Amino acid sequence: MNWKFWQKKDGKKKQKQKKSKTREWVDALIFAVIAATIIRTFVLEAYTIPTPSMEKSLMVGDFLFVSKMHYGARIPGTPLSFPFAHHTMPIIGGKSYLEWIKIPYKRLPGFQSIKNNDIVVFNYPMEDFRPPDKRENYIKRCIGIPGDTLEIRDAQVYINGKQNTDWPGQQIDYLVTTDGTAVNDRLLKELDITEFYTTNNPGQFRFNLTPANAKEVAKLKNVKSIEPLVWSKGLVPEALFPGDTKYFPSNIDNFGPIWIPKKGVNVPIDKRNIALYQRLITIYEGHTLDITKDGKIILDGKETASYTFQMNYYWMMGDNRHNSYDSRYWGFVPEDHIVGKAWFIWMSWNKGGSFFDKIRWSRLFDSIH
Repeated sequence: MNWKFWQKKDGKKKQKQKKSKTREWVDALIFAVIAATIIRTFVLEAYTIPTPSMEKSLMVGDFLFVSKMHYGARIPGTPLSFPFAHHTMPIIGGKSYLEWIKIPYKRLPGFQSIKNNDIVVFNYPMEDFRPPDKRENYIKRCIGIPGDTLEIRDAQVYINGKQNTDWPGQQIDYLVTTDGTAVNDRLLKELDITEFYTTNNPGQFRFNLTPANAKEVAKLKNVKSIEPLVWSKGLVPEALFPGDTKYFPSNIDNFGPIWIPKKGVNVPIDKRNIALYQRLITIYEGHTLDITKDGKIILDGKETASYTFQMNYYWMMGDNRHNSYDSRYWGFVPEDHIVGKAWFIWMSWNKGGSFFDKIRWSRLFDSIH
């Protein structure tokens, strides 16, 4: 009897082959892609500020991290997608996702709920041709949360009857009248004033300014006067949300009051407010809704005078109040469109700066508030 049977067995085994360099690189790449996808989906995602709608709170060229953990990471509704591509394939174009599998909205537990004045990244709700999680990413300040009553009076926001916080980076347009000369370019650069325009009247300029910058401009010797450009109440020069000027005659500086829908709350609906909630009921919550000639509301084939909301909704506005395409134009943001909380800036690139001013050093690793 052979007592060294294990040696015989081992001898029959094939010697384990060492991985080739190519195989090692492929394995490492696959692991990196999987790990990065998990982090991007459930922990952090990088985001770049593309437009000036949040100036000067957030600036074009700011690179920031968005936390998925604060509000709870959203389970991907469209899981079959190309890694690291949002909705469009890089280089070749076309959709980066397949809709063969769709997962109902679900969110993991988070550290906190969305609070008034949080800066939030969300999917633009009006892109009906894409699934909610593949719609374009927007970033704004969440002015109103579910259950709030919001009103804008003379460019000042009121929440539940109380004046909302004014942020240092918040801007509106001012009409600046000078003695005929232009404002000094060096001063404009020092104050980082980047949005200004000439008018048809000599010596008059339109500046987009923070309150602090407005005070500095007012001190200049060649400036005769400076006044905010605010749309008066009653003027309805543009089509704003909800598109019903009879019952909601608003402009960007005088808006509302409106109530922001809250999950589980039942509200009366009729011809006077249905424009406010119609898209929510039909597009976001999937019901059929018709309005008869005599103003009756038909919900899922039955007449009704009230509706109970199935989701929470939010009101988003840019700090650059006169240069922001936000909820004043397209309405409420459903909770299933929330991506995450803007957390901190890790890099800020000034495209228009000189060689030594390309990087905004003071903004590096700056927290967002």
